[in-house]
Amino acid sequence: MGADLPAREPLLRALVDICGPDFARTAGPSDTVAGRLASFVAAPATAAAVADTMRLAAERGLAVIARGSGSKLDWGTPPPGVDLLLDTGRLDGIWHHDAEAGTAEIGTGTTVRAVQAALALRGQRLAVDPPSMTATLGGVLAVNETGPLRYRFGTAADQVISVTYVGRDGEVATSDGEDGRPGIAEIDGVLLSARVRLEPLPAVRRWVSVPVATPRDVQDLVAETLSRRVGPSAVEVDLPAGSRPAAAGHLRVVPPPGPVPSGSATAGHLRVVPSPGSAGQPPAVPSRGSGSAPHGALAVLLEGDPADVAHRAAGLEKTLGRDATISPVAPGWWGRYPFGPDDVALRIAVPAADLQSAVYALRDVTGMPVPIRGSAGRGIVHAVLPGTLAAERVEGILDAVRGVLLARGGRCVAISAPRAISAEIDMASRRDLF
Repeated sequence: MGADLPAREPLLRALVDICGPDFARTAGPSDTVAGRLASFVAAPATAAAVADTMRLAAERGLAVIARGSGSKLDWGTPPPGVDLLLDTGRLDGIWHHDAEAGTAEIGTGTTVRAVQAALALRGQRLAVDPPSMTATLGGVLAVNETGPLRYRFGTAADQVISVTYVGRDGEVATSDGEDGRPGIAEIDGVLLSARVRLEPLPAVRRWVSVPVATPRDVQDLVAETLSRRVGPSAVEVDLPAGSRPAAAGHLRVVPPPGPVPSGSATAGHLRVVPSPGSAGQPPAVPSRGSGSAPHGALAVLLEGDPADVAHRAAGLEKTLGRDATISPVAPGWWGRYPFGPDDVALRIAVPAADLQSAVYALRDVTGMPVPIRGSAGRGIVHAVLPGTLAAERVEGILDAVRGVLLARGGRCVAISAPRAISAEIDMASRRDLF
């Protein structure tokens, strides 16, 4: 509706009556969603106020978008419109913490950092570590955002026992999942609070890191790590665009024999193609640990009691070779997204054993270096494409990669992109993020 909203002043007064004079206003330049400027911003402080706001919006036919810190507001399919931004910042705090039961009810406007700081005072934590530094609990749950700890503890949704929310009709409800996971992806409304499971805060953390040059290195190292049964909390990989190609060849999408149906995204398969070299042989590439300087890294997080962690870390360091190191500090890239607001961000999910195939396929389809970062242990990573590509080119890349991953039970979705691209391509739906 935007500037054509009928009776703007009466509507603003009604929002002020609900939220208070300092907590409802006309939207400003920063109050946008996927490039669309909202008309109003309201910040209700209670469940009743949220319910009244949603009822008012339903009566006036307003398109409502909930906003926490706004760090992921542009993720996924752009909304058809936005009239009212409902700010959840006043729905904050740990409303009930049962340390003995290992549960807490937390307002969804609370930042994850604040949650972790408060729980740490009781020797506990919420087992999520979202890369969005300012993320609120509601924002994390809305898109099921989790970081490296997903390897051991699962997704953000896996930590939730139940959620309380206000539907589009203004009714307050609670969702309890039959298997312990409420259907957050199905909720159409504003999350008020979540009752979550807590974990003990580990006494120490150690990162065992080793340089890598290729996706094949990663697969071998992950296999070696898991064979040691060291109980990692996370197994992450960082492969910048400068990482070298495979020594003995690379995986290429090769058309099958015979005619290929026009527009087919699945009419191809992966084959190892030797890299060019003298007499048709692949060029010699120094092996891992040979003194060259790979651009990538694999890092494994170990947590627990000091003596036990020290023992496991030493054993893993020996297993991974002479280039492996142990540190009490995470690598600089750890728990950070490899993309920025001007990039096209892809999320790839594939069985961990097929991750190298997915990475090689993506690089071959794009014809350019593609940075990759994420969980090598789970086969869930983010890849980065330039935001300067044409939307048609991005869509073509997505179609080709999806065709390759389909046979491997994997998938690839675009989670974030500049407005000119996100409006034209098939972006991730909310369900795709769960």
